[in-house]
Amino acid sequence: MGNYRAVEIKAFVPAKDFELCKQFYADLGFELKSSDGEMAYFAAGNTSFMLQNFYRQEHAENFMMHLLVESADDWWQRAYDRDLEARYGVRLSAPADRDWRMRDFTLSDPTGVLWRIGHNLDS
Repeated sequence: MGNYRAVEIKAFVPAKDFELCKQFYADLGFELKSSDGEMAYFAAGNTSFMLQNFYRQEHAENFMMHLLVESADDWWQRAYDRDLEARYGVRLSAPADRDWRMRDFTLSDPTGVLWRIGHNLDS
């Protein structure tokens, strides 16, 4: 028998303006680990994704990411304090408790990718 343990999975997030999106994600709190002209590797804690210098409107407008964090309120506060809405022309909703036992908020990136950032609520 082989070793079928998965180590990591990454999404490839589209970017209409690659340099602008790289700055947006750095301002949001992700660490830029590496980058070339086509791909940028971002991480926060044990999570990561690849930002790609690729854009198709239909793809970007239907792309969603979910980030599970320890405190949605802290992530929201950082986005709010850094004025991401005004600086990048994105949408930021306030955190709220959801019926699915999660507290989260939504944030669109400069390409239109929708992020749901939240934490689980205790039972």
